[in-house]
Formats: sequence, structure tokens, C-alpha cells
Amino acid sequence: MSITSSNANLTLGVTGLFPVAQKMQGFAADDIYDTEALEQAETMMGVDGILSGGYVYNPVSQGISLMADSPSIAFFDSWIAAMRQAGEIYTAFGVTFLPGTNRKYAHTKGFLVSAPIMPDAKKVLQPRKFTIRWESVLPAPV
Repeated sequence: MSITSSNANLTLGVTGLFPVAQKMQGFAADDIYDTEALEQAETMMGVDGILSGGYVYNPVSQGISLMADSPSIAFFDSWIAAMRQAGEIYTAFGVTFLPGTNRKYAHTKGFLVSAPIMPDAKKVLQPRKFTIRWESVLPAPV
């Protein structure tokens, strides 16, 4: 089985705007999406040298990179415009399926926290990277 990223399937929806999840298309050549490693524990060393720790919840930041001519740019532009017009935020939901590993991940309660307004113009128009901060991203049944 190949672990190519070219067959990764990311679908996103936005409550009140895109109630049916949309398949994202037109990913950047070398950067489909990325997520940050999460701190799983908070630790503190006592003055007597004994380490204590506890589980902590952290949001998952996901950057999604789309080519300047991606048809999915309209999804993000509409989301941004709706928030600007309403002066409110809209929350997202989504699913990632990775055929190469036969794994699926459910994304819950996401907020669009950063978005370039337009692509950078170099020799060719550059990809745009949108960042969604998720309440959770967890493995889901395939």
C-alpha cells in the first residue's frame, strides 16, 4: 500500500453556512495540510525533586494549503465574508480520510483563526494557507 498524500480526502463544513461538508480540492504541491504536535501533559517539579503531572486539553491547529486557483478557495472566501458581514464566528466540522493508512479522523468545533486575503504574487501565484483551530481531532471508524 502506498502512503502517498495525493489521495488524502479532506471534507469541511461550516454550521449555518455549509451544512453539508465540501470536499477540499486543489492542494498545494508540497503542502496539503499540517498539524502541530500537542502537549499531552502539564508537569511541575517540586523543590524536593518529585515530578508531578496532569493531563491537559489543547486545541489542534491545522494549516490547509491550497493552490491560488483551487476551487476550494471559494469555500474559505465565503466563510471569511460571512463572518465579516455578521460580525460573528462560524464553527466548522470535518473529516480527513487517508487511504494509504486506512485511517479516518473526525474534526470537531473548528474556528478559522487565520487566512491570507489573497495569494502572494511571485513568478506564479503562491498557495494560500488557512489555519483552523479545532477543539479535537480524533481517530474515527473507517
